[in-house]
Amino acid sequence: MDKKKIKVTLVYEDKKVCEKTVEFATPVTDIIDGFGLPVENIYAVKINNEVRPLDTPIQFTANIEPILNNTKDGSNVYRRSLCLLLAAASHNLFPEKRLIVGHSLGHGYFYTYDNEKSVHIDVINKLNKEMTRLIKEDIPITTEFVSYQEATRLFEKLGMIETRKQLNFVCSPKIKINSIGDFSDIYFGPLVRSTGTLKVFDILQYKNGFLLRFPRTSDPEHLEIFKDQPKLYEVYQKYKEWGKRVNVTSAASLNELVANRQINDFIDITETYQQKNISQIASQIVAKKTVRVVLIAGPSSSGKTTSAKKLALELMAMGYTPKVISLDCYYAGRDKTPLDENGKPDYECLEALNIDLLNKNLVNLFKGKEVNIPSYDFHTGTSYFEEKNKLKLEKNDILIMEGIHGLNPKLTPKVPDEYKFKIYLSALTQLNLDDHNRISTSDNRLIRRIVRDNNFRGKSAAGTIEMWPSVTRGEELHIFPFQNNADAILNTALDYELSVLRVYAAPLLRQVTPLEKEYSEARRLLSFLENFSTIPPTVVPPKSIIREFIGGSAFHY
Repeated sequence: MDKKKIKVTLVYEDKKVCEKTVEFATPVTDIIDGFGLPVENIYAVKINNEVRPLDTPIQFTANIEPILNNTKDGSNVYRRSLCLLLAAASHNLFPEKRLIVGHSLGHGYFYTYDNEKSVHIDVINKLNKEMTRLIKEDIPITTEFVSYQEATRLFEKLGMIETRKQLNFVCSPKIKINSIGDFSDIYFGPLVRSTGTLKVFDILQYKNGFLLRFPRTSDPEHLEIFKDQPKLYEVYQKYKEWGKRVNVTSAASLNELVANRQINDFIDITETYQQKNISQIASQIVAKKTVRVVLIAGPSSSGKTTSAKKLALELMAMGYTPKVISLDCYYAGRDKTPLDENGKPDYECLEALNIDLLNKNLVNLFKGKEVNIPSYDFHTGTSYFEEKNKLKLEKNDILIMEGIHGLNPKLTPKVPDEYKFKIYLSALTQLNLDDHNRISTSDNRLIRRIVRDNNFRGKSAAGTIEMWPSVTRGEELHIFPFQNNADAILNTALDYELSVLRVYAAPLLRQVTPLEKEYSEARRLLSFLENFSTIPPTVVPPKSIIREFIGGSAFHY
């Protein structure tokens, strides 16, 4: 009997390259030369807008697009594969050691060995040498399904405690594993075809562990010079240590609390710990004595608005009268806003704000004068003034201003430094998915944004995903370079929040169809959220930062 023929269309940069008719189950690797691109730069493909590995068999009519090494998806494939390579090298050299992935730092991931105070330079040199050897041998990276029983035995044997524990809550009859030689692990997404692709990396001794460094997306052939972020590292480590103390360090640990009906106590503990950290920052502000304005900055969906309100309450308890102002009030107007590379108003840049008016108002306020704070109409793109927005600072009044440019010294050049206290916010979750899979801060914020945009702006998940790259580009330019200017860093992540957000986000992500470009990201986020048991939103406290995204907050926004 004749084999079934399948028609596929190769597409690159939204343009049809060619059409092919192939036999049923032909692997994608057999046709990628049809793109006319260097095959070694193609790390995966999108099949009808779903990211798939190169060995995927073609079984139905499809549009197929290449995922290149200098794209976000390609970079994710490379980084996942590099993590597997490190895990394999560690297993080969030190099978008795338990390797634990930590947080991101610059263009790298921080790793430690469980129950070891530090990682000696000899260990790092051996890891580097072993990874280089595996790369030179160009060993195939394979993917296969094994039975649930076989997977549990495998991870017990490898001593991967959290990976094994998570199988108690993700109980599929077959488990997909990835392997290099005789070492196997679980990674959530496609990997490169062989170790020979992973030539650009470094292992750098850092603090009590080491950094697995990788190239930035836009320059996949080179490593950047390492730029330390000591304040961010300190916050991460503080929360990592807290997670160990409360014995919740992974999605599996969290799921265990849900299963054992112990989650309510953990929610109370988590919220209390975050409020304690806000209180400590308030004490720092008071101790400085000269502070007249608190500037709060952070990337999208980091919880700036709620954090400002919770900080205001703490300062009130210390005898201050806070006045909260959003920097959004100082947008100059659509007609005065610079255009981005696509010819659209760039509201993320500093020049979109009326800096002169802001500084004039602040100087006058600190002189005891009354000023009229502007308002901004996002529908008409115009700035206007209302009598009710007049403001004068009394003796114990203190300004709290939140917005993405709060840490940029060009925002408030006319305000003396001793008057300012700068706070950087980010959702720096200390949880991992398991031993070797970390939780991306950016993913956490994107899921928050998807839920909030749908709840309060009527935007679909696809709509939020579509605009997210422009948001993150703005963050790279206007927020992250200034985070080390902060006097304090506040972690706004709550370790139980993804289990709550899943209730809202999963149905929205399922509505993204394979006909939409955003389908691949929606499917990736859905797969990520499946690692978390759900927690009902009714248990979320009314003043929680999570309420900023799901609704029902005791605060008025």
